[in-house]
Amino acid sequence: MLRDATIDDIPGIQRVRNSVTENTLSDPALVSDEDCGLYLTKRGKGWVYEINGEIAGFAIVDLAGKNIWALFIHPRYEGQGIGQLLHDTMLDWYFHQTSEKIWLGTAPNTRAELFYRGLGWTAVGVHGKGEIKFEMTMDVWSTRRLQNKQGCLLSCNDNPTSKANTLML
Repeated sequence: MLRDATIDDIPGIQRVRNSVTENTLSDPALVSDEDCGLYLTKRGKGWVYEINGEIAGFAIVDLAGKNIWALFIHPRYEGQGIGQLLHDTMLDWYFHQTSEKIWLGTAPNTRAELFYRGLGWTAVGVHGKGEIKFEMTMDVWSTRRLQNKQGCLLSCNDNPTSKANTLML
């Protein structure tokens, strides 16, 4: 189940963040509970996807910084469409707030890099400690969502994440 994240979700968000095998934190203390709270309540918005009461993945957008602050899926739940559902929900919300382009950074040669490239993000340079900096514009996102809607109307099956993507437009 996809829903808005709350402060009460921070322990589960931290569990997911610290369970990943790529884009790991060198020190888990680098992302504090206070940081999570700030991004959820003051700087942006977040979402979680729950399975049987457990947070399987989460996404947080930093509206103030115009970037994706976090998008992570617990390894147990990878490959089920949860990441794309969280991603699409986040970008739909973001581009309803502003028409400013959004950016993110991720480590090179990772599944995350392939994920973002596959979703239409454009690599524009390097960020931080050698991460690839990607950008997405509202125009590119709107075109992509329209194409996804048309494709889903022709071929959606009973996958709840496919239907949810169509319904969010």
